[in-house]
Amino acid sequence: MSWKYRNKANPTKERMYDVIRAPVVTEKSSGGSEHAQVTFQVAMDATKHEIRASVEALFGAKVKSVNTHIRKGKEKTFRGRTGRRNDVKIAIVTLLSDQAIDITTGV
Repeated sequence: MSWKYRNKANPTKERMYDVIRAPVVTEKSSGGSEHAQVTFQVAMDATKHEIRASVEALFGAKVKSVNTHIRKGKEKTFRGRTGRRNDVKIAIVTLLSDQAIDITTGV
């Protein structure tokens, strides 16, 4: 099986809930709502095809495109000890113009 077809496999219901971790609610991500965009924190090993299938199945909205990037963890000091936050994968999901997702209620 080539990599093209492996990435397009439909994820199971359990995998869908593992792929979409949480919505990202920041000033910049809420500005994307004007352009029918919703931002999610996703699993590090999630592909764009899995993210698209998960959003369409869980929220019932048609997805136009998915853009992803990995936000690198920062080094922080807490009580004199230096630590590093985890890296996080972010997915910016663009919906079709007549679709919407209200992330405050999940509908």
